[in-house]
Amino acid sequence: MKFTVDQIAQLIQGTVDGDGSAIITTFNKIEEGQEGSISFLANPKYETFLYQSKATAIIIATDLVLKEKPLATLIKVKDPYFAFTILLQKYQEFTSIKETGIQQPSFIEQTAEIGKEVYLGTFSSVGAGSKIGNNTYVAAHVTIGKNVRIGTDCVIYPGVVIYNDTVIGNSCTIHANAVIGSDGFGFAPQADGTFTTIPQLGNVVLEDGVSVGANTTIDRATMGSTLIKKGVKIDNLVQIAHNVEVGENTAIAAQTGVSGSTKIGKNCLIGGQVGVAGHISIADKTIVTAQSGVTKSVRKEGQILGGTPASPNSEYLKRNALLRQLPDLLKRLES
Repeated sequence: MKFTVDQIAQLIQGTVDGDGSAIITTFNKIEEGQEGSISFLANPKYETFLYQSKATAIIIATDLVLKEKPLATLIKVKDPYFAFTILLQKYQEFTSIKETGIQQPSFIEQTAEIGKEVYLGTFSSVGAGSKIGNNTYVAAHVTIGKNVRIGTDCVIYPGVVIYNDTVIGNSCTIHANAVIGSDGFGFAPQADGTFTTIPQLGNVVLEDGVSVGANTTIDRATMGSTLIKKGVKIDNLVQIAHNVEVGENTAIAAQTGVSGSTKIGKNCLIGGQVGVAGHISIADKTIVTAQSGVTKSVRKEGQILGGTPASPNSEYLKRNALLRQLPDLLKRLES
C-alpha cells in the first residue's frame, strides 16, 4: 500500500486539511497511529486521541468542531466510519488475488452446473442438480447438497454445509462451519413419552447480500421456506429456527437464538445473546439490547427494548435501578 493523502481523499470524496502529498502506507487505530498510517474518528469517546495521534492522516467528520489543531493531516467527510469502510474495501480489491478453477480432489455430480470464473477448493463437493453462479468462491471442505442454487459473486468459507434445496442469492458471504438448511427442531410428543420426528420438507432462502457468521445455523422450514431477506447480517454462533423470516437489512449479533415461525421486521438491530420466542412478530426498526428475552410480539416500530421479558429500555433500566436498592430497603425494614 502506497498512496498520497490526496488520492485517498479523492477515493472517499473528502476534502484535505493539511499536506495532501503525504504518503500513506498502512492503516491504524487512532490511538495507535504511527507515521505513514491513516486512521479515522467516528466515536466522540476517542476525540482525545485526535490531538495526540502520530498518524499521518485522520478521517474526521466535516462538522466536527476542533478543540485544538491536530498533528495529523485531516480528511473531512460526511460520515468517517462509512468512508473508512469504503477505503478498506477498495484496498482489499487492490490487494486480493482472485482464485478460479476446480481444485483436486473435489467431487461434482454430473448434473451440477458450475458458472464461469468459479473457484472450488479441495475436498469440496457439489450435489446433483445444483447450480453455482459466476465468480463465486467456494473454499475447501465445503459440502453443497442436491438442488442447491447459489448466485453470483458469493464467498463460501471452509467447512460450510449447505443442505439440499437451499437457495442463496447474489453477493452472499457464508463464514466457516456455518450450516444452512439443517432440519428444523420438529418432534411430536407421544402418549408413551417418546417423540416422533416431523419431516422438515421446506428449505432455506437467503436473498442477495446476506452475510452469515461462522458456526451459525439456519434451519430448513417444515413447509415453505425459512427466509433471510436482502442485506441481512448475521453474526457468529446464531441459531435461526425453522420457518423464521428476517426482514431486509436487519443485523443479529452473536449467540442469539430465534425460535420457530417468528417474523423479524426490516432494519432491526438484535444484540448479542438475545432469545426470541416462537410464533411472534417484531416490528421494523426495533432495537433489542444484549441478553434480552423477547417473549411476545412487538407491534410498534422503532422501539428500543431491554430485559426479560423485553420491555421499553427506559422502563427496564428503571427496574434495574430499583432492584439495586432492594438490599438497603430490606435492611431498613429489618431495623
